[in-house]
Amino acid sequence: MHDVCAARRRCRHTHTAHTSSFAIMAPMISDDTLRMIHQFSADRNWQQFHAPANMAKSVSIEAGELLECFQWSDEPRDGDWEHVYEELADVMIYCIQMADVLGVDLDEIIRDKMAKNAKKYPVEASHGSSAKAE
Repeated sequence: MHDVCAARRRCRHTHTAHTSSFAIMAPMISDDTLRMIHQFSADRNWQQFHAPANMAKSVSIEAGELLECFQWSDEPRDGDWEHVYEELADVMIYCIQMADVLGVDLDEIIRDKMAKNAKKYPVEASHGSSAKAE
């Protein structure tokens, strides 16, 4: 076990390199937060740049920055969890904006994908295995 996040106590769990269970910790993103994301871009007239390809590139770039936090280690450099949270937020913001541009319901497409994953990786064949399905 590692220290509990100190970054303004945002994190509600103790970090471990490998977790054996998944705890649902966060509710859906609030309407206020979604409006804030939309308004931020609107105030700057940035929607003109929000083509799907641009959004996909931005998601990938920010995901790379998130990954960089863990380069050469299972823990963030210098224990900087705040930077991890910022990069995770950037990834999520671009994903939300891309869904908006595409006019898709994130909840719906995630549920659809999880149903496909359940068929592709049935518990009986996948439990405890990280092997990719054929």
